[in-house]
Amino acid sequence: MRVDKRLLRALAAGPRAVYEDLWTVARDPLPRGRHLGWLPHVHTALLVVLLGILNANDHRRFGPDTETGLLIIVLQSAAVPFAMMRPAPAWWLSTALLFVSGLVTDDTVDSGMLWPWNVAGIALHSLVLLLLALRVRPQSTAVALALTVLAGLANMTMAAHSHNQVLTRGTVALTTAVLLGAALRSGRVAKERLVEQEVLTAEERARRTLLEERNRIARELHDVVAHHMSVISIQAQVAPHLVTEPPQELRENLAGIRQNAVEALAELRRVLGVLRSEDALADGVRHAPQPTLDRLDELLGNVRSAGLAVTSSVAGEPRPLPPGVELSAFRIVQEALSNAMRHAPGASVRVETAYGARRITVRVVNSPPDKPAPRSPGAGHGVLGMRERAAMLGGDLAVGPTPDGGYEVTAVLPCDASGLSEPSDLSGPSGLPGPPAPSDLAEDAR
Repeated sequence: MRVDKRLLRALAAGPRAVYEDLWTVARDPLPRGRHLGWLPHVHTALLVVLLGILNANDHRRFGPDTETGLLIIVLQSAAVPFAMMRPAPAWWLSTALLFVSGLVTDDTVDSGMLWPWNVAGIALHSLVLLLLALRVRPQSTAVALALTVLAGLANMTMAAHSHNQVLTRGTVALTTAVLLGAALRSGRVAKERLVEQEVLTAEERARRTLLEERNRIARELHDVVAHHMSVISIQAQVAPHLVTEPPQELRENLAGIRQNAVEALAELRRVLGVLRSEDALADGVRHAPQPTLDRLDELLGNVRSAGLAVTSSVAGEPRPLPPGVELSAFRIVQEALSNAMRHAPGASVRVETAYGARRITVRVVNSPPDKPAPRSPGAGHGVLGMRERAAMLGGDLAVGPTPDGGYEVTAVLPCDASGLSEPSDLSGPSGLPGPPAPSDLAEDAR
């Protein structure tokens, strides 16, 4: 029968894990509590003082001479705070002291007293085992418990007198401390792993959201690019007829241009097929013309009919812009209005459009809502999509609350074909900060 390789690896890794946990002097301080802070540390220190006094009384009555007994008492008590910093060395020290204590009290403790450990010694070592179990793996804690019991068995084997042995009852107390520490450690590790998983899930969700938004933008821009390629193809086909007896070289060059344009259109269709492979939209919606700023009044009318009070203004001379710029500006205004309807019920909204020589600025500002907004079912893609559209064109986007409690979205998009524009100041009258870094994928979209 074949043995599972994973089981063999686990069995081989066990001794190594125990060796790494117990045979080390590495510093491993007990962390501060999330809710109680340093209070458990203080209580542990007070308990150590009380147990040290009890231990000293026991040794004074039934222990050896004062110097040896005092040294054992001090070191046993010091092992507990030492375990808060270095649990493994502290456990070795405490176990050795238990064994030595049993040896030196063999002749002085009568048959009616507990031996080889007294109550204070068991309690102090239980604290050490508890602190060890909070920091090391369960198998290592089990080995530490077993070695402690073996030390007690060694005391009993080497005893020269009859005693009231407390090994069985002491083992119960030590085992309880080990189980409690292992359970607390297991809960803490589970919480840490859950937090790590939540962080990874949030990052993955943010990446997926970004890719979905870029996919949607790419589908919309396909129509814009395809239109330009179609125009190039038609112009290349018509150009020879506009010239009397065009040279053969010109015909060949124009034919090549048209052929390249047709091939580029074919590739664009293949790319669009990949992008839309999981798109559930109807064909009529897929192939509808992409909106431009000419339809902005229609958009505002639809929003007003939905109950949102909207005013608009236009600065500068309206003029045709590159299709990608018009599409992005329209979508940014559309998304900002949609956010205002969802998150600012009863607010009034102002839409401003400013045409500059080299850029267009769209600004959507809503007043504070007059009632609480209903809870959204989840994080949307609004701000993320607006930011991606602005970044794609080399523009800037600033979003954030206004001083009066409203919300503002300002986008500055370059109008030249190169996609570059002079630096813009988005601070505005409301003092909005500049656009956040595009790498911030996990921002909560309005």
